[in-house]
Amino acid sequence: MDKPHKQLETWRQPMQLVKDVYALTGLFLGDELFGLIGQMRRAAVSVPSNIAEGAARGTSKEYLHFLNIARDSLSELDTQAEIALMLMYFSEDPTLFEQMNLVGRMLGGLHKKNCT
Repeated sequence: MDKPHKQLETWRQPMQLVKDVYALTGLFLGDELFGLIGQMRRAAVSVPSNIAEGAARGTSKEYLHFLNIARDSLSELDTQAEIALMLMYFSEDPTLFEQMNLVGRMLGGLHKKNCT
């Protein structure tokens, strides 16, 4: 099975983000298990998953569709992280937000590259 997504830094970086989100949400209160913890983890996992699915598709149109879903999931994750910060579930971690910004820029670049 060909796995073209594994060659993409745009896939590897969100994989690290998943790891970091799991570590961060592991520190949240237990009563958030089915709230923000689950939502943040699902949104984080969705980013590299959709990049991989799009890369496996045969057309640029399909690839762009899945890149858009990945970008949407990243926006969800950003909002959920802001909510968790507002609720003081963690103290501001600029690294997490910088990482999300980097992934967003990478997705934008990959999207632009595939539009042409």
